[in-house]
Amino acid sequence: MKAMLIATLLAAAPATRDVEMKVTERGFEPNRIEVKKGVPLHLVVTRKTDATCAKELVIKDVNLRKELPLDKPVAFDFTPSKSGEMTYLCGMGMISGVLVVQ
Repeated sequence: MKAMLIATLLAAAPATRDVEMKVTERGFEPNRIEVKKGVPLHLVVTRKTDATCAKELVIKDVNLRKELPLDKPVAFDFTPSKSGEMTYLCGMGMISGVLVVQ
C-alpha cells in the first residue's frame, strides 16, 4: 500500500526541467531561459572564463546566491512559483540574463 502511494505521488509530481548554462567572455549563455511556473528547475552553471566579473550567480527572486568556481558545475534547484521574468545577475550586477516563467 505504501509503495502504491509513493508511486502515485511521484506520478503526480511535475518533471524537473534541466538547464545547463555557461559563463563565457560574452556573459551568461544562454542569457534567456524559458521555464514553467510550478515545474522544478535544475539549473547547472559552469564558469569557463576569468575574463568577466561573473564569478557568482544571484537570483534575487528566489533568494539564491552561489559562487561559481572556474570549470566546476554549480547547481541551482528551485521551483518558480509565479509567472513573469526573473533576472539573474553576476555578484556585481553588471552581467545579467532572464528566466521567463510562463
